[in-house]
Amino acid sequence: MKYRLTLVILIGVITVFMGYHARKAEMSYDFAKTVPMDDPDMINFMEFKSLFGEDGNLIAIGVKDSSLYDVHNFELFRRLSDSIKTFTGVNEVYSLPQIQRFEKDTAERKFNLVPIFRNEITNQAEMDSLIQLAFDQKFYSGRLLNESNGATLMLISIDKDVLNSERRIGLTEKIVAAGDFFEANSGITVHYAGLPFVRSVIASKVKREMEMFLILSVLVTAIILFLFFRTWDAVVFPMVIIGVVVVWVLGSLVLFGYKITMLTGLIPPVIVVIGIPNSVYLLNKYHQEYELHGNKVMAVSRVVRKIGVVTLITNFTTAIGFLVLATTEIVILREFGIVAGLNIMATFIVSIILIPAVFLWLPAPNTQQLKHLKFKPLDVVLSALDKWIYSHRKTVYLITGLLVALAALGMTRLRAVAFMVDDIPEKSEIRTDLEFFEANFNGIMPLEMVVDTGERRGVLELKNLNKIEDLEEFLHSQKDISLPVSLVSFVKASKQAFYNNNPDRYSLPSSRERSFILRYMRNQSDSTGLFNSFVDSTLQVMRVSMQVADIGSEKMDSLIEEVIRPEVDSLVAGTDLKISITGTTPLFIRGNKFLIQNLRFSLILAFILIAVIMGVLFGNLKMILISMLPNIIPLLITAGIMGFFGIPLKPSTALIFSIVFGISVDDSIHFLAKYRQELFLNRFSVPITVSKTLRETGASMIYTSVILFAGFVIFAWSDFGGTIALGILTSITLMIAMFTNLILLPSLLLTFDDGRRDPQEHPLIEEYDDGFYQDLENENSNGNGSVELPENKNQTI
Repeated sequence: MKYRLTLVILIGVITVFMGYHARKAEMSYDFAKTVPMDDPDMINFMEFKSLFGEDGNLIAIGVKDSSLYDVHNFELFRRLSDSIKTFTGVNEVYSLPQIQRFEKDTAERKFNLVPIFRNEITNQAEMDSLIQLAFDQKFYSGRLLNESNGATLMLISIDKDVLNSERRIGLTEKIVAAGDFFEANSGITVHYAGLPFVRSVIASKVKREMEMFLILSVLVTAIILFLFFRTWDAVVFPMVIIGVVVVWVLGSLVLFGYKITMLTGLIPPVIVVIGIPNSVYLLNKYHQEYELHGNKVMAVSRVVRKIGVVTLITNFTTAIGFLVLATTEIVILREFGIVAGLNIMATFIVSIILIPAVFLWLPAPNTQQLKHLKFKPLDVVLSALDKWIYSHRKTVYLITGLLVALAALGMTRLRAVAFMVDDIPEKSEIRTDLEFFEANFNGIMPLEMVVDTGERRGVLELKNLNKIEDLEEFLHSQKDISLPVSLVSFVKASKQAFYNNNPDRYSLPSSRERSFILRYMRNQSDSTGLFNSFVDSTLQVMRVSMQVADIGSEKMDSLIEEVIRPEVDSLVAGTDLKISITGTTPLFIRGNKFLIQNLRFSLILAFILIAVIMGVLFGNLKMILISMLPNIIPLLITAGIMGFFGIPLKPSTALIFSIVFGISVDDSIHFLAKYRQELFLNRFSVPITVSKTLRETGASMIYTSVILFAGFVIFAWSDFGGTIALGILTSITLMIAMFTNLILLPSLLLTFDDGRRDPQEHPLIEEYDDGFYQDLENENSNGNGSVELPENKNQTI
């Protein structure tokens, strides 16, 4: 209070500094790394990329319409391929109009790659002939072409530097615009898929949603503040505080070297929602104090002394729910936890400086501004709760027990499942397009195998090729896996070319045919680089590439570990072959397991840390248990709801528990801090103390819970499934926590706390306010040392 001008100026300077850096905040376009770099699976994946390049850099365009094979539409499709190939950031385009076939050159004893569709096609008869020739090239069947229904793919390889930069969004938009032009002129529906495409869409939506939710959260909380307090200053200045902290959030992202991800993009609106309760408690207490004695300076002073430390502690417990994520090995979680946790503490600092400073400068509150203290509907609710707690405590315990039992039953149905495109809405166009690729080409998500033959030029050994062919046939027999492509495919295509492109000859050469067919291949030049992307320079290691459907982490893990891996182990038994399964899809499964494990550990750590804080604050084991129970039960009920409604446990939903626990325990701390204070004032009478505490803190608890509910529920309007789940489940859990803290917590105190305390020993929660009890006794005393009691309590002290 003494140095408020200096402190306000200091906050202004820091905000300008943070605002300067906030201008440089950038979106993240990198693939979210959820597996530590020293994990064996990640090491294998990085080795794969060093040998063969990116596996998740393909955008797919799919069409399925017989009119594509009309001359006019086919030429439009050719132009689409040619135009996309000229886009900056596109490495290569593989599509039906560009496909080539091997042609035997007997003079040079090699195969030449010859385009099937060389020139502009002039008539339908020529078109039909060439299409048949294309379908005869078995190398492309099941990969670029679906023989059974005529569906075809265009695969667009994206440059790595563009893939991991903002330019990816612009490139994706250009590809879609080109596809739209083709669709408009041909009448053929175009479908899009591929990880670069999905990630580009997500990155664009994250940026838009961060702005939208920030605006919505400000509007919603401002409206609720006005409805509660009915005065402009109680709305404007809390919003100023939040505005300052949002600038600090963006500035700290830049200072830490972080980028805006799907998680860190949620921090500004979350800060708005979590930060407002600080102002609610401070303003409510300020108005209560001023109404009590009419002295503005004394009211502000007592706000700082009486609930300043409590607000510090509640902010710290909320921050713990986020900061525990900093202990994880997952980069995106660690960044989210650090930035959110530190800025929640910054919210306390800004609040505890600006609220007292501003309201010292403003005129004293008038009658209109204090009107909310006598809000009759709220008084009716709190009175009803007070009576219910005293009269129906057994019913409270019975209902709580039933809810916990139901929650336990629901938890048995809880499953941990995540999808590669988890955050895309079920009815979105992306989902529809993904279903098209899964129906016609068994999926589009990358799955890779690396085969090490153990010897130089070992990939050309016929015994090894036969083994890999057996593996590929097994893989293709699985309904969710596309036809693999590898060196085996090239060798089969070479044999077909050797026999004048007879489709029936698309097979591996026999031992008799091997020498002269492979002689042709040795003289082969690869101007496209396609061949080299499937074997290493020593011809010892080869790649088997395929796509899979997005069947979810649980089924995918089962497919890889229980179906594919046993077959691989059986196949290589007794040979020198070593086959490893890798790629973006298996890494995603591994990452999902890591996320769940890390979040489980974070939740346990949050429990322990907050329990320790409760122990330090109240110095009483019984109070620790009483304070924790009302905040654990809402988490159990939410887990049960997830089980009953089939909401899977995945990173976005697992994240809820540690965050909500840190937030919900704030109400317990406020309630118990006031309870401890009132206990001494009321001569350790638990019933009177509980009633007084409920009536004084209950209003603020309801106010803040409503703000938190409304603030988080706005995330239900997200386009991302994870954000929707985060918003709805967090809102539900916080509302349940409000009721448990307003009903169950007082009930537990009445049942298990005898009120006996040593007047000479005060735990940390009481030591911050020397002389506080004496002051209040003087204020509430009738002059002879006895304390005036509420009219409804027939007790004398």
